[in-house]
Formats: sequence, C-alpha cells, structure tokens
Amino acid sequence: MAKLHRYRLRVTWTGNTGEGTRSPRGYSRAHTIAGEGKPPIQGSSDPSFRGDPARWNPEELLLASLSACHKLWYLDLCARAGVVVTAYEDGPEGEMAEETGGEGQFTRVVLRPRVTIAPGSDAHAAEALHESAHRMCFIARSVNFPVLHEPVIVTG
Repeated sequence: MAKLHRYRLRVTWTGNTGEGTRSPRGYSRAHTIAGEGKPPIQGSSDPSFRGDPARWNPEELLLASLSACHKLWYLDLCARAGVVVTAYEDGPEGEMAEETGGEGQFTRVVLRPRVTIAPGSDAHAAEALHESAHRMCFIARSVNFPVLHEPVIVTG
C-alpha cells in the first residue's frame, strides 16, 4: 500500500486596491503563500500578466520545485553511491506556450546543474545519477511535460 503525504498551505490574495475585481486592470495580483512555522513567500503573477516583478510568480516556483526536488534526490543518491558532492548549483529554464485565448502550458523544462565532486569521486557515476534522480523526483513525475537535464560535473 502506498504511503500518502498531505501538504497544506494558505494562499491569500492581498491585491484588493479598494475596488476588488471590477476591472482586469483595477487590482493587484499580489498574494502571500504561508505555511505553519515558515516565513511567507510574497507572490504575484508574471509581469507579462500585470504582475509585480519583485515577487515570485507561480511559473518561477514551479521551476524552483523541479530543480530542488531533482537536487535533493541527486544528493541522496550520490551519498548512497559514495560520490562526494561538495557544491551544487542549478540554472533551470522553462518554456511556456500561451494560446491566443490566454490559456497556456509549460512545454518543457531544462535543469542545468553544475555539480562539484571531491577528488577521487567517480565522475561517470556522478553524471549517471542524474538520470536516477530524474526517475525518483516526485515533482518531475507529476508534470505532463518533459523535464530534461544537462549536468556539468567538475572535480574540485
């Protein structure tokens, strides 16, 4: 039997400028994402959808979730395989297609992790473990678009 995990947040719209949603331009897209015991995340929509560029938008948070999930699995798999990772940085990029009616969807995401491994660690294993991390990542397994990875492994 599968183990069930539940996640709960509170997303509160904070963008009522006094008129509610009387017009598409009359309100802010600002919102706060909160969870018990954690600092809030200030969110908005993408600037191309009248959002605040100083706040995180859902598209960026999706990229961050995919990247973080991959990284967490990768580090675990490396630790189990004896590959010592000393640094990890990713620069994920995503593509979203917007239809003429306003609806849209992500068409792909590319993760570009730069991984530094300790001297004596197996660079081939370090690269191969990205494929295993991809297969294990809960978030990547849950989306309906390709999540690719182009890792760079360096010894340092």
